[in-house]
Amino acid sequence: MIGVIARKELAAMFHTPLAWLLLAVLQAICGYVFLVGLDGYLEKAPMLAQYPDPPGLTEVAAAPVFGTAAFLLLLATPLMSMRLIAEERRNQTLALLVSSPVSASHIVLGKFLGLFGLLALAVGLFTLMTLSLSAFTPLDYGLIAANAAGALLVAALCAAVGLYCSSLTAQPVVAAVSTLAALILFWVVGLGASDPSSWTRWISMLGHYQSFANGLVNTADLLWFALATALFLGLAVRRLDRDRIYS
Repeated sequence: MIGVIARKELAAMFHTPLAWLLLAVLQAICGYVFLVGLDGYLEKAPMLAQYPDPPGLTEVAAAPVFGTAAFLLLLATPLMSMRLIAEERRNQTLALLVSSPVSASHIVLGKFLGLFGLLALAVGLFTLMTLSLSAFTPLDYGLIAANAAGALLVAALCAAVGLYCSSLTAQPVVAAVSTLAALILFWVVGLGASDPSSWTRWISMLGHYQSFANGLVNTADLLWFALATALFLGLAVRRLDRDRIYS
């Protein structure tokens, strides 16, 4: 049942021009960043060759694409997630959904996987863009894989936050604004902290993503993203269970 709901949600997204438009805009912006990085590397290549251990093309041109992509996914997710449950509530079809024999956890996971599938497709396109360089030069595939994994984890957390915010209201616009506010707060909360062990750095999405951007797959950061994503999915399940009780 989870797979059926996920496929339905993913198909519904691609039946609207918004999903295609967002994918095109994200690809265009990341393509621009990629070309700027590539051009900058080609200009500085003679100077970089004088250093004993110069940064490679992957570090200069490919890795920044994923950093840009992660932030763009944070901005795009509210637009894709705002209708997931809020529109069901506004159209008064949520009562039928929660009263069906499908559990709230299946509903939440299905809608989450549908949205995550769209965001993962975007990350896949970004990854293919950077891998195109392999036709001309050796790449650091470990760095690309770590950056892609970090972008996927950011996408999963953004999708979970968006789904939870959508479950709280009957107005998609309110869901989008609240999702955007929550995600930006998660992203910037630790920027002003000078102490790496401060609680603001600990809850900062950017702080935990940074290790992946540097090519390091840290178990603690993996666990943080998994727990944070599970937390918001659990909150969404609890909200739908409450609707089921009072429907």
